[in-house]
Amino acid sequence: METAPLNKKRKTDSEQAKDKDKDAGTLQEEDLNILEEPRQKTEVEEKKQAEAEAEANEQQDFVCSAENCENSATCGCPQLEAEPLRNNQQLLDFQVRSRHIRWPEYVQPLDTEVRGQSVYLDKQSDFVSSLRRPLDAGNRRELLVCHDMMGNYLNDRHFHSSEKYDDYRFLHWSAVDYFCYFSHQYVTIPPSGWLNAAHRHGVPVLGTYIVEGDQGSRLLHEVLANVESVQRIVAAMTRLCLHFGFEGWLVNVECRVRAESMANLYRFVEELRQATENQVPHGRVIWYDSVIDNGDLSWQNELNERNVRFFRLSHGTLINYNWNDRSLEHTAAIVSQEQTSPHRVFMGLDVFGRGQIGRFQSSQTLSRIAAKGFSGGIFAPAWCFETLQQFGYNIRQTQGDDSVNAAFLDRNERWWSRLWPWLATHPYRSLPFYTDFCVGSGKSNYERGRRHSHRSFFNLAQQSLQPSVPLVGNAEHCFDSVYQGGNCLRIINYERAFRLLLTDFDLTHGVLLLGYAFKQDQIKDSSNTFDLVLRFSPISDQNEDLYVFCGLYDDIMVPGRCYISPLDHSLDDKFSINQLSSGHSPISDDWQVRHYVVKFDGPVRLLDIGVKCSRSELSTGNSYLGAVYVNSLSLGDCQSVHRKTEINVFTQKLWQK
Repeated sequence: METAPLNKKRKTDSEQAKDKDKDAGTLQEEDLNILEEPRQKTEVEEKKQAEAEAEANEQQDFVCSAENCENSATCGCPQLEAEPLRNNQQLLDFQVRSRHIRWPEYVQPLDTEVRGQSVYLDKQSDFVSSLRRPLDAGNRRELLVCHDMMGNYLNDRHFHSSEKYDDYRFLHWSAVDYFCYFSHQYVTIPPSGWLNAAHRHGVPVLGTYIVEGDQGSRLLHEVLANVESVQRIVAAMTRLCLHFGFEGWLVNVECRVRAESMANLYRFVEELRQATENQVPHGRVIWYDSVIDNGDLSWQNELNERNVRFFRLSHGTLINYNWNDRSLEHTAAIVSQEQTSPHRVFMGLDVFGRGQIGRFQSSQTLSRIAAKGFSGGIFAPAWCFETLQQFGYNIRQTQGDDSVNAAFLDRNERWWSRLWPWLATHPYRSLPFYTDFCVGSGKSNYERGRRHSHRSFFNLAQQSLQPSVPLVGNAEHCFDSVYQGGNCLRIINYERAFRLLLTDFDLTHGVLLLGYAFKQDQIKDSSNTFDLVLRFSPISDQNEDLYVFCGLYDDIMVPGRCYISPLDHSLDDKFSINQLSSGHSPISDDWQVRHYVVKFDGPVRLLDIGVKCSRSELSTGNSYLGAVYVNSLSLGDCQSVHRKTEINVFTQKLWQK
């Protein structure tokens, strides 16, 4: 993601001092009961005032107040930093440092086209195969991921983040339906890096509203004092969603609620859901299993008559993680009684193992959830990173460490691979498609095989589209020989083809453009081969397959399989993408680019993109994949490409069941 230009104008010392005094005064107002006597304004006046404030904010230039701000790419201005809100005064008065930032310039909106309806791959997730079990009303399950790592708001809080390239990164977005950024602060606003990474993969992001202990009780009862105070807080929370660009809330009330305030708590949940639905694109509100109908804080660890009303008023409920098999039965009975879908219930799974089997045995817990048709609510998947400390790794080095980076990525892939048989996978579906597999960090930044910057970085806003399934046993992330961004993929499986990307790309004109960048250490060894393997089907019948091996071949076409060669000339720049130069001659550091243009004799659907590499038994040379580009061409554009490959799959009956 390109950095938006920043205004370099600085405030004077006196202006900065006034700002500090103002912020200090704000913090001292935490003890005020600010909602007992709401402002006496009509709804029309409040709406006009809100519109005037919004217009003023739109017109006001962003003024960077950071010292030594000379480079927008490394600016440390606190106005670009995410921060929690700690009291109702801050929430109502919109007291956030970034209130004058035009966040749409920094945050990508939710991409609703990038992925399609999820499917179950079961135990064949890494095979290039036709096994797909579609979701329907009877088997639909979703996944909520709650990210809570050491209190959060760490290096990830700033738009430019840090140089700690080994920091925690989330990669397996294709299985996720909702991502929640969690902290134990009153109102948690997700940082821009997480928003960009999730939105690029089509995943909605939730902030957290949480009240705990005596302080939380005081804040909550200020909100519940009367109907108008509830409405004002709902409006303020909705404003946060719209300003920062996230999709909704996880509501976590972990304190006792006075009996006389319960009616307004129900009102708060319902009106927050309605406002989020009506005003926030793709808005969602999820309730956490905590207080019950009489106001007691009593985790039920199931859905029952004591908490079902919160379930009705929200989009779903995250059940506390101390459930058992009997809890699953009780919950299933309530879901049936409510005549709703069980996927609205997210059964909690704490990866640290609190209440359930977790850690590397988490799949045992998830399989029990899936067996009853419920969705999963995974809490603290950064366990894979945090617990490296127990094995002697220093995860707090500010510049990053190779051993920490490698150990985390390996543990992360192994952990997620064990869960995948019980998760649904969203295929990529929109064209053009491009990825360079950057995980959002790097020891340097590369452009087409050349080191562009020697500065290490951790910035989730720079994360590219990630592989659809875990890489374990097939490939690993490489940060030392890179094509684009901060890393590439180093192949470690030379025995068989493996799945990399699950897709639903419709080529209605029957014309495919494929480009990829790759590298081989021992390029002169003829036993070393590198293919991308594509699986196609007719759009009208996905029970028939054709596998196309895109490597270096004399075109061979037999039923079920075709082996093709790349273009032997430079591709016109108007068809390619900047990151992939024309032709397939060495670019830098022995990287090569291949382009293929394939014309079918009818519309087809591309369902899988895999990798097939081979090398001799004695070879120690590695193969690397740096980038993949896929697009559909019109018939007119196809005619202008010389020596394209034509596959008459329909007339020659090359489909195979």
